[in-house]
Amino acid sequence: MKDRLTDALYGLGWSTVKKLPEPAAERLGRTIADTVWKRRGKGVLRLESNLARVVPDASPQRLAELSKAGMRSYLRYWMESFRLPSWSKERIADGLDVKDVHHLTDGLAAGKGVVLALPHLANWDLAGAWVTTKLETPFTTVAERLKPETLYDRFVAYRESLGMEVLPHTGGAAFGTLARRLRAGGLVCLVADRDLSASGVEVKFFGDTARMPAGPALLAQQTGALLLPVTLWYDESPVMKGRVHPPVDVPETGNRVEKTSAMTQALADAFATGIADHPEDWHMLQRLWLADLEPRSDQSRRAGEPS
Repeated sequence: MKDRLTDALYGLGWSTVKKLPEPAAERLGRTIADTVWKRRGKGVLRLESNLARVVPDASPQRLAELSKAGMRSYLRYWMESFRLPSWSKERIADGLDVKDVHHLTDGLAAGKGVVLALPHLANWDLAGAWVTTKLETPFTTVAERLKPETLYDRFVAYRESLGMEVLPHTGGAAFGTLARRLRAGGLVCLVADRDLSASGVEVKFFGDTARMPAGPALLAQQTGALLLPVTLWYDESPVMKGRVHPPVDVPETGNRVEKTSAMTQALADAFATGIADHPEDWHMLQRLWLADLEPRSDQSRRAGEPS
């Protein structure tokens, strides 16, 4: 029953919100965000706890302000995502302003493949739609399998409607396909600030240890593709902002595990820069740091294996 209700609510969002005038959708998003924030549920409390690591000198009042702004940013993501399939190509192309995009376009022109790695900042779906629309470049990504299965199917259909090839996050099955796309000179985009497998890489992140996916670094090593961190943020305008950071190079020395660790740490450092600048746009409502996680029986697995 809970799964059916969840699927129905998302379906209602996609069918109804996209028909609303944009100002009405914005007001609805803020109203929902403020209502959820006031209830102080688990997600809001976890967001506030995570933000306390990002802004360690923040007072309780400042953290509350940040978490409220964070929920508004999170609901802006959802309102935009529900409406994206109905946006014109011009609206999508004008919906993002990217700094240093030459790192991406030059990498694609070189023909060796590019991996874009992003944290959960602002609206990564809009960024993906901008790539397929403004840059006219298709790409492949990976999506976590959601429950119920019908909800996962909705997300896949939604992202494919925006021009993305979506692979399920199921063990190592996606890795080979991603590698083939890169060797053919293609583009792969991965949200990469939270590990969903047993093979994540431990990194220092805002002063403590977290685990992030090994996949982006491994793909770059095995295919010769360029690895580019990307960060996104909102400001007071309707246009989202973004930055393509300089490439993360493959170290010249070390074994695969050591290279993967160094590259993933470099990604984490780039993510931290963007998150520190715009903490209210980091949509991390789950546990991330190892100190906050429940003990896992698979922690003995070696980092650096494909996932």
